Amino acid sequence: MEQTHISDADSGYHFNVMRRAIDLIDGAEDTLSLDALAGEMGMSPAHFQRIFSRWVGVSPKRYQQYLTLGHAKALLADRFTTLEAAHEAGLSGSGRLHDLFLRWEAMSPGEFAKGGAGLTIYWGWFDSPFGLALVMGTDKGICGLGFAAEMGEDWAMQDLVRRWPQADFVEDPMRLRPWVLAAFGAEDAELKQAPLYLIGAPFQIKVWEALLQIPTGHVTTYSEIADSIGNPRAVRAVGTAVGRNPVSWLIPCHRALRKSGGLGGYHWGLPVKRALLAYESARVEA
Repeated sequence: MEQTHISDADSGYHFNVMRRAIDLIDGAEDTLSLDALAGEMGMSPAHFQRIFSRWVGVSPKRYQQYLTLGHAKALLADRFTTLEAAHEAGLSGSGRLHDLFLRWEAMSPGEFAKGGAGLTIYWGWFDSPFGLALVMGTDKGICGLGFAAEMGEDWAMQDLVRRWPQADFVEDPMRLRPWVLAAFGAEDAELKQAPLYLIGAPFQIKVWEALLQIPTGHVTTYSEIADSIGNPRAVRAVGTAVGRNPVSWLIPCHRALRKSGGLGGYHWGLPVKRALLAYESARVEA
C-alpha cells in the first residue's frame, strides 16, 4: 500500500504518540508531569515537548486537560452551539472549516438510490494529523474520509467501499492530493478550498448539513441537531445518521455529544474522537 504525505510534519507519527498519551493519561490518577509522560513513552522531555508543540501548539500539561474524559462536559458548558442561532448568524457560511472549503453539493436522491452506479470514485491513503487517512472523491469533490488508526486499514477500506457498492473505485491519490492538502490545512496547500460531495440519503444529508454549521472548537448535542432539522423526536435516527457520515473531520460528527456530556459513539474509534476535539480546542485557545 502506498500512502501520500500531506506535509513534512510526520503528522501520522505524531498522532500515534498522542494515542499512546491518551492511554497513559486515562490510566493515571493525577496529571502526569512532562518528565513522567515522556519517560513512559521512551522519549526525552525535550523531544516529547517538541512533538507536542509542533503538532498542536500547547504544552503537554495543557493538552492533557483537553484529553480528559471531562473535557466533553466542559465543552458543552462553555462552547455549546445552538444550531438555530448559528444558522441565523450566518455560521453555515463562515463557521468551522468553511475557511477551507466553501462549496459543496449533494447527490440527488435518485442517484443515491442507484448505489453509486455509473460513478467513478478515486481513492488514496494519506498521512494526516490523526494518523493514516483514507480519502475518496469523485470529479465533484471529496466524498469519503476515514481514519485507520483504531479500526485498521482493511476495515476502513471495506467500510467506505460498501457505502457505494455499484461505483467504480480507482486508486489515484495524486488526483485527490490538492483537495486533501486544503482539507487538513497543510502549509503547502495550493488550494484554499476542498470541494465536498455528499453522497447519502436525504435525511442523512439534512443531518450532515446541520453538522457543517458547528463552528471550530464548539460542540452540540444529538437532540439539538434533531431540533434544528425540524424533527425533535428523531434523536436516535440523528445519531445513526451522524455515525454514517462518510466524510470525517470535514463534516464534524466528532462535535456531536450526548446531553450528559458523554462523548457518545464515534465511527472511527473514540480515541480518535477525543484527539479531534482536543486538537481543535488547543488550536482555538493557542
